Amino acid sequence: MTTIPAVSLNDGTAFPELGFGTYKLRGPEGVDSILAALGTGYRLLDSAVNYENEGEVGEAVRRSDIPRDDILVTTKLPGRDHGHAETKASARRSLEALGLERIDLYLIHWPNPSVGKDLETWRAMIELRDEGVVHSIGVSNFTERMLRRLVDETGVVPAVNQVELHPYFPQEELRAVHAELGIRTESWSPLARRSELRKEPVVSEIAAAHGVTTTQAVLRWHVQLGSTPIPKSADPERQRENADVFGFELTDDEVAALSALRRGRLWGGDPDTHEEM
Repeated sequence: MTTIPAVSLNDGTAFPELGFGTYKLRGPEGVDSILAALGTGYRLLDSAVNYENEGEVGEAVRRSDIPRDDILVTTKLPGRDHGHAETKASARRSLEALGLERIDLYLIHWPNPSVGKDLETWRAMIELRDEGVVHSIGVSNFTERMLRRLVDETGVVPAVNQVELHPYFPQEELRAVHAELGIRTESWSPLARRSELRKEPVVSEIAAAHGVTTTQAVLRWHVQLGSTPIPKSADPERQRENADVFGFELTDDEVAALSALRRGRLWGGDPDTHEEM
């Protein structure tokens, strides 16, 4: 079993340096995949209302022999539930779907600026944290302007901002803002799915230099940037490979070479215009 190190969030929570994505993992096979990941050593599980698998995540946690306090379960508020009362009701529905006694990390999935309810939603999340329904609160796909508004208006800094991040889109400016404010960066699509990233010559050269796979080289890049990647795989062997990135270290030049692959967003998910309900 792999031991994945953890860092402290701004609220003191121990947060793994690498997590497990559960998007599209549903049904009995999904539960088995999540159980396999827990057995491999993953302790951070990433779900969302819109993934339609909170039940599977909760079942895997209950069936696992790992102590509940050692597992950090994330779920996300959908855009259709923005608003003060709506957020609080949605969180309780997620808690019921998970079948757990708390949500460990609760994120606003997308800011949806045309709706204009991110601030009242954030205030509701603060209340949910204070009530013990959720432990840590954060956001996903928020820009610097959006983050600073939440902090300026409420005084509460999100613990996490989960954003698109990979060598094609290294997000240097936003990561600097996170470092300034004390927000942990979390990377969705860390391997730039449906792209040729892992076939890039520089990725192959760096992987060969360390005797690792191209996937491991890219995931190690995330770790050294100070971001938590959440790769997803239903295959236990691939899960083990993805978690095995703490026995080697990239040089500064190698990190820079991977960051130099930058192109920008791959799927048009600009938080200022993209919205999901």
